[in-house]
Amino acid sequence: MANNNLSQFNTDVVFTAPYAVVLKNRTTGQQQLNATQKFNSGDVISPFYAGETLSTPNYLTVQVGEHTHITLQPSHLQYINHSCKPNAFFNTDTMELIALDTIEAGEEITFFYPSTEWKMDQPFVCQCGKPECLQLIQGAAYLSNEILQHYRLTNFIQEQILQKV
Repeated sequence: MANNNLSQFNTDVVFTAPYAVVLKNRTTGQQQLNATQKFNSGDVISPFYAGETLSTPNYLTVQVGEHTHITLQPSHLQYINHSCKPNAFFNTDTMELIALDTIEAGEEITFFYPSTEWKMDQPFVCQCGKPECLQLIQGAAYLSNEILQHYRLTNFIQEQILQKV
């Protein structure tokens, strides 16, 4: 993806990885991670590891335990935005970002924030525009089991659901 091809979409390339590119919307300032190659369902998009481990969440962390939240490395993974119909999943057991569906080159890589977050530090109103959009995203603790069963969830979130029942 050449930067001059992106100008028609009002975006700039911020960072390029071997498999993806971080784009920044010139109008909103929002950044996102887009694939630069095709991934099939089940493919490992990228391994990841904890850059820093924190006892409290922030908007850049992924929850791996009740009081354990990690910053993602490589750091460009922090630009994977939420979708109520995600195409990727952070497997915190294997420390791999996995494609849930086919992701075409140029497509934004997204994940379902409650798949890793029990109670989010900064809830927000989702604007993914998908028919299955849940509107208010606060974490898995605030969603019914009927909704959560439609998503791939980390083992930590699955354990929390069992404790909630």
